[in-house]
Amino acid sequence: MAKRSKPGPAPPPGQPISLRTLGEYLNLSPATISLVLNNAPGVRSIPQETRDRVTEAAAKFDYRPSFYARSLRKRQTFTVGVLVPELSDGYTTQVLSGVEEFLIEEGYFYLTASHRRKPDLIEEYPRLLMERSVEGFIVIDTIMAKSLPLPVVVVAGHRKIEGVTNVVLDQKRAAELALRHLYQLGHRKIAFMRGGSHSSDADDRWNCLMAVAKDMKLTVLPELTVQLELRVSTPELGFGPANELLSRGIDFTALVSFNDIAAIGAIRAFMNQGLRVPEDISVVGFDDIQGAAFHNPSLTTIRQPLHEMGAVAARILLQRIRGQATFPDVVPIHPELVIRESTCPPNPRRGRGKRT
Repeated sequence: MAKRSKPGPAPPPGQPISLRTLGEYLNLSPATISLVLNNAPGVRSIPQETRDRVTEAAAKFDYRPSFYARSLRKRQTFTVGVLVPELSDGYTTQVLSGVEEFLIEEGYFYLTASHRRKPDLIEEYPRLLMERSVEGFIVIDTIMAKSLPLPVVVVAGHRKIEGVTNVVLDQKRAAELALRHLYQLGHRKIAFMRGGSHSSDADDRWNCLMAVAKDMKLTVLPELTVQLELRVSTPELGFGPANELLSRGIDFTALVSFNDIAAIGAIRAFMNQGLRVPEDISVVGFDDIQGAAFHNPSLTTIRQPLHEMGAVAARILLQRIRGQATFPDVVPIHPELVIRESTCPPNPRRGRGKRT
């Protein structure tokens, strides 16, 4: 393969470095250089001295293999698409950190699209990403309506769709942890914040909470349940609903919030009304976002291992792309109760909320 060891003229400054220009400099065929740089089968037939010359020249001229040529050769783009509701949301960023960490280790790149929970964008973005030749999708906290012609892994997905693997928290166990914690503290008058219909977790989490409450013989009053309506990822999500609960004038000693962000908003609403958390109202959140431990009071919450869920989703997706394994429709993840400062036993000497 080698023509001669003496190098030819160096490429002019500013000229793009290709296999051809490297070949002219080294007096080697582009095929030989490609075999060496890609450590391809048959490279051992090339003398070590020649291999060393190739790698030294590639480093000297900062040669970077063509991504598109590599993709065509291997029929892979090493790219996946990631759909998220909102990039600034604490839940999303923690899941993404796990996705990113795993994909980097595997040499994969990802393209992220934030759909803001708009149905038309949820419909359109997968098509746009497929036009950019992604090999599969990771979908985070997004309600999918139909299958896609590529492997898909959904974090917090609850619908059985052909070709989709759902990585989901064990919501029944989460409900048990939250309600038994409050029950053991002595709470019986418990208010609930139900997630909005746009959240993929909302219905399953609510149904599990109601099933566990029934098993524990806890009465759930309609007057002490409130629906989250706003499609935001700020504490405003729970601020208005908490004020609505107080305005109904029904006594309650604890609140189970749909998530941590809504819980933080609820705590501010209670404090604005002169109520103390947890002395007057205990609050349990959900997710254990990064700010939960640093809020004042720090938030008792159900921890979803969000980073781990992202890494698991990425691992499953690449295994499906590579045809290395098959997976069930649902891959469960186990929750954990994190007890901090926002819960304590109820104070029998003080009512909560406005009394009728």
